[in-house]
Amino acid sequence: MKKKWMSALIVPVLALGLAACGSDEASSEKSKTDDNGASQSSVGESVDYKIIGIDPGAGIMKATASAIEEYELNDWELVEGSGAAMTAALKKAYDKEEPIIITGWTPHWMFSKFDLKYLDDPKGVYGKEENINTITRLGLAEDQPNAYKFLDQFNWTADDMGSVMVSITDGEDPEAAARAWVDENSDKVAQWTEGVEEVDGDEINIGYVAWDSEIASTNVIAQVLTDLGYKVKLSQLEAGPLWAGVADGSLDASVAAWLPVTHADYAAKFEGKFDDLGDNMKGTKIGLVVPKYMDIGSIEDLKE
Repeated sequence: MKKKWMSALIVPVLALGLAACGSDEASSEKSKTDDNGASQSSVGESVDYKIIGIDPGAGIMKATASAIEEYELNDWELVEGSGAAMTAALKKAYDKEEPIIITGWTPHWMFSKFDLKYLDDPKGVYGKEENINTITRLGLAEDQPNAYKFLDQFNWTADDMGSVMVSITDGEDPEAAARAWVDENSDKVAQWTEGVEEVDGDEINIGYVAWDSEIASTNVIAQVLTDLGYKVKLSQLEAGPLWAGVADGSLDASVAAWLPVTHADYAAKFEGKFDDLGDNMKGTKIGLVVPKYMDIGSIEDLKE
């Protein structure tokens, strides 16, 4: 009777011990995965499998949707929003050193404010470096040759643009920030306006998308055109309506055409209905961006 009692006691004790060992092993294995950070799913879990995007019509959003498909990121979601909402989410996460993945591009002031990096794109979904081009409506060269000549000669660098963007981000009015830059860079402005004659109140309508980069560039050219005697109207639009406006002539020009990837669909759709004056800035880039404190280096790392 005593032996039976002891056997009955030993069995649950052994079971409890085995369960504890199993629990310890599972805990150890989980800890191991968490500590080395190599688990692909841990990256997704840390950001709820979400990539924070911008306007749904933006070319970078289409490229990111393609990246999700090409890299087989089946559980991932591309969150639509705006440039302002994206940078607000980035700041909130960055201040707390929390993980976040965003759609990003350069030039952009956020690279000056935060320590960021692009994720490698081994499949080349986002393409190589892009340019920002100037486009005008057909007939602008004949109707307003001086404006056309100035727009054709407009060309600056990412550093030029970045200084204006940072001023605006720090709270300065875009028009005032552009005015200050124009006043401080008279030599460069002189190159843009070489051979351009002043006019007397001619109207011109410039379209732009509400990206920090394009707000900066468009306000700068508006200041120069105003100095040349033009009555300038600035029209903020999404990318599709902007290209359509230049194509149908309701807009005179834009210095916000990202090619060959970001606005490729619009350029193809309206081919032959606009003048492409070439790049006003070289070496821009788009892709997925994360804070440098995140232990991740490639889009491949997002795969489960």
